[in-house]
Amino acid sequence: MSPRGRVYRRCSCRDEAGKQLGQACPRLITDGKHGTWYFAVDVPTTMGRRKTMRRGGFRTKAAASRALNDVTNRVVQGVQVDDRETLASFLARWLQVKAGDSKPTTVRSYRAHVDNVIVPALGHVPIERLRAEHVEQLLTDALTGGRGPVTVRRIHATLRSALTYAVKTRRLPFNVASNVTPPNGVRPEVQPWSAAELATFLRHVETDRLGPLFEVIAACGLRRGEALGLRWSDLDMANRTARIRQTVVDVGGRLEFSTPKTKSSEASVPLTDRAMHALLQWRLGQDIDRQAWGAAYEDHGLVFARENGAPLRPEYVTRRFVALSKAAGLRQVRLHDLRHGAASLMLAAGVPMAIVSKMLRHSSIGITVDTYGHLSEETARTASDAIGALLDAAFDQAAKTAGDAARDHTATTEVNVGVVGAIQITPDGAEAQLNHGGPRGDRTHNPRIKSPLLCQLS
Repeated sequence: MSPRGRVYRRCSCRDEAGKQLGQACPRLITDGKHGTWYFAVDVPTTMGRRKTMRRGGFRTKAAASRALNDVTNRVVQGVQVDDRETLASFLARWLQVKAGDSKPTTVRSYRAHVDNVIVPALGHVPIERLRAEHVEQLLTDALTGGRGPVTVRRIHATLRSALTYAVKTRRLPFNVASNVTPPNGVRPEVQPWSAAELATFLRHVETDRLGPLFEVIAACGLRRGEALGLRWSDLDMANRTARIRQTVVDVGGRLEFSTPKTKSSEASVPLTDRAMHALLQWRLGQDIDRQAWGAAYEDHGLVFARENGAPLRPEYVTRRFVALSKAAGLRQVRLHDLRHGAASLMLAAGVPMAIVSKMLRHSSIGITVDTYGHLSEETARTASDAIGALLDAAFDQAAKTAGDAARDHTATTEVNVGVVGAIQITPDGAEAQLNHGGPRGDRTHNPRIKSPLLCQLS
């Protein structure tokens, strides 16, 4: 049922006692331009009751009527009506909800976008008055302000996610951010180390305490947090596999154990011989640390941990990787590029993209193609060149075979012509023409044999 509402005009004039006249001002009757237009409508509250909503300041009756219709339409659709809630206050509520059902690192990313970009630009705007034009201007300002296209797309994704929640909870009738196209953020092509460069790095870190950690990351394509969260109970040394069950994340300076990035990330990965050797090497050193620390050892069952058993800080591992790669004289890449390097080496070895995607535990093969498509193109180009070389060799062989056959045919023809035209010397010294016979079915002429016709005439 549509709520009841009305539109009226009033002013701010006062009588002699200073009381506001409102709708009783006599000038409202004589002067059509005096005062402004208002609307009033009964709307439901969250407690199940009804309250009267009054809004004014409209210059025309038509403008007030449109505003009234907007409110009544929201009520009919079951959408909450509160035109005084700003985008900032709504996003604060949304972040509280996300803190309960999202990973800490994801919430931290959302909060950074909200606090640093969205709220400073649009926080004052009532959420019910938010329009696509506001979102477009937000993204344009972020892009011109020095943020890259990929970052701007993530900011847009954060706002769109929040407004999707608003639609789902019947706070808004539709998502204005969904109608805005963010700038095209071209994903930078990954350029991991080559096999030779990776070998140089691993050889350089053989004597470093974290050398085995980098060896396992490079060999198995693990994410940093996955490698730091790996436990000895997750390893199946007999079958040479590791089960990814938890990660280590830094939440505001506090280390926490969390679940893997996606459901597909919780899978087993095979261990190479080098990774097995590195793990055994690390185990020996860890046993020495455990004995040295005694009762003070923090046993979390982690494979890669500090000397006292506590989890390694992700940022420390990254800083150590950068320092070691510089010391090795290699071009700078990110620690995450060791994971990319594992993918590139598999593709270079001819491993199908679907298998690479499964090895990296991507949620879909589309992610693998988007990230490593250019590497697969290089591999495909190499395969294409190999196919071309095989075809060229086949054509050359076919041409050689045809040439040999043509030469053999010519030689045979010459020999046959020589034999047919040859003269054989008989034992009595007479010359005889060699005759190999006529066509099939002909008989040799014998003058002694007369035809039946000649016999009748004789």
